[in-house]
Amino acid sequence: MTATSLLLALSLLACTESKKPDIPAPTPAPGATEANAQAKDYDQYTELKWSDEFDGGGAVDPTKWTAEIGGSGWGNNELEYYTNSTENAYVSGGSLIIQAQKQSQGGRDYTSARLITKGKQSFTFGRIDVRARLPKGKGVWPAIWMLGSNIDQNSWPACGEIDIMELRGQEPNKILSTMHFGNSAADHRYKGTDITLPSGNFSDDYHLFSMIRSQDQMRFFLDGKLYYTFTSGDASPYPFNNPFFVILNVAVGGDFLGNPDATTVFPQQMAVDYVRFYQYK
Repeated sequence: MTATSLLLALSLLACTESKKPDIPAPTPAPGATEANAQAKDYDQYTELKWSDEFDGGGAVDPTKWTAEIGGSGWGNNELEYYTNSTENAYVSGGSLIIQAQKQSQGGRDYTSARLITKGKQSFTFGRIDVRARLPKGKGVWPAIWMLGSNIDQNSWPACGEIDIMELRGQEPNKILSTMHFGNSAADHRYKGTDITLPSGNFSDDYHLFSMIRSQDQMRFFLDGKLYYTFTSGDASPYPFNNPFFVILNVAVGGDFLGNPDATTVFPQQMAVDYVRFYQYK
């Protein structure tokens, strides 16, 4: 390769319920937003591009997930200490188990896990499916969400945050979906909605939480049914056309929902059957 060719190459480098096999995919480049930019119907997203089926047992796949560690309160005055222990995150019976425990560590009274795909897999336009059974109890806070992959260069909330699903454990039949955005922390804004089950709680059985992202639009689905649409008219600036990474966690306590009390039973578990990312042809 000539010196000119080498410089050119370096500059380009910078610039349904049945189980399926895990399919890894290359992380999209930050500017790769054209594919699947058009919004299509839910069932037209049929090409499985990435997944973790959580088959087998034991530790979480380190090629797909990183366990964040610490007890900083994470900006919400939370009470948990996140670990990389298999006591807090492990695979069993075909599901990922994220377990919050009443257990002292790192100066905190609770332990749990927070898993991210940052640096391993980012997602742009397409459909994310997460099938999960949620925990309950006052002060228990499960979440399925995403942050802009450029967060290290463009800090929160400018990078964008997509809360596909959050649940306050004292309201186990209701989930919230919220987008966070703004030019700076002082300019933090958010908008979203909530949806309540007609009967029962999200702890009773698995449910499918889905989000389709296309150019200037996001649509949110529960068990395949649309319940919310968010567009570029809802946010300015609108960072949600960029690559994002996935986060799965169970927090304990904090400003969002209050702290556990004597009625809260531990341990509490979020069981995730799979995470899948689809696009259309």
